[in-house]
Amino acid sequence: MDSNKLIVKVLLALLLLVLLAVSLAACVGALHIRFDELVSILAYQLHLSDHMGFSAQQQSVLVGIRLPRVVLGLLVGATLSMSGAAMQGLFRNPLAEPGLIGISSGASLFAVLTIVLQADYFPWLGQLFGYYALAIAAFIGACLTTFLVYGIAVKKGRTDVLTLLLVGLAINALAGSFTGLLTYVASDAQLRDITFWSLGSLGGASWKTVLAISPFVFISLVGIPFLAKPLNAFSLGEEQASHLGVSVQRTKRWTVLLATLGVGACVAVSGTIGFVALVVPHILRMAFTADYRLVIPASGLLGAAVLVLADLLARTIVAPSELPIGIITALVGTPIFMLIIIRERRQRI
Repeated sequence: MDSNKLIVKVLLALLLLVLLAVSLAACVGALHIRFDELVSILAYQLHLSDHMGFSAQQQSVLVGIRLPRVVLGLLVGATLSMSGAAMQGLFRNPLAEPGLIGISSGASLFAVLTIVLQADYFPWLGQLFGYYALAIAAFIGACLTTFLVYGIAVKKGRTDVLTLLLVGLAINALAGSFTGLLTYVASDAQLRDITFWSLGSLGGASWKTVLAISPFVFISLVGIPFLAKPLNAFSLGEEQASHLGVSVQRTKRWTVLLATLGVGACVAVSGTIGFVALVVPHILRMAFTADYRLVIPASGLLGAAVLVLADLLARTIVAPSELPIGIITALVGTPIFMLIIIRERRQRI
């Protein structure tokens, strides 16, 4: 099959999957909303119809609670997965993901710092940023650690990918040790906040949250697909990519920058959600092709659908309580990750 036709067919199929996931997540919950009621509410909100085939409670729940949560899930899932695909292309390793360069660990460290120390040492954070204090601290932490890793890995204007990986692992370990120390001195109430945040959740979703991360996420989602062709060339090696006219150093810089902006913003509002960035791109690569013209946009669509469905399970499987979404993604992602490792090992033998 022609590669362009394959790309179009796969993306259309995944778009339908996203629409199905959104419909399920919007309709299913403690207050059930039928599909025709969902359509009626949306048409009424968009001023396309004056017919009110729904109750005021259904409208309030859908518009004020479920839709912002679904939209946030779409943005976070798409950004994590596309960033994961880009990082796998940069490292030329299907088991790479954004956390390798310190994005998640930096965000976690600064979030835990804020949770544990804000009340006693940084009360001005809450006064200045209010509800967004934790998210802003996590985003700053993600950016600082990533740029520290990148700065160490750059020598004479050139970025060594192996050094980037090794420094990232070292920074992850260092940030993890400080996070553990802060967790040790935290109170019981702070421990609950740290645990819930570190496992990831979309429970704090609101239209304000969606708007807060949108600029960073959209820059990442729009920019990463432009890296598809350079990353395809990277699969041949940096020297060969350079001979093909690819600006190797520029591609490295943009990949790290766009992944940091997007993933840092997502981790800031949703906590650490594992396996999505790692598993989704590799599933597509195994199922279809390693062509990043397909893998990157398809990762965005599949990642969005996966996270929306995972969040649906997280808030309904033990209702009226709610599981951290990271538990769901880990339960599903770990077996798939093990299968990927086994398959890779068999191919090497």
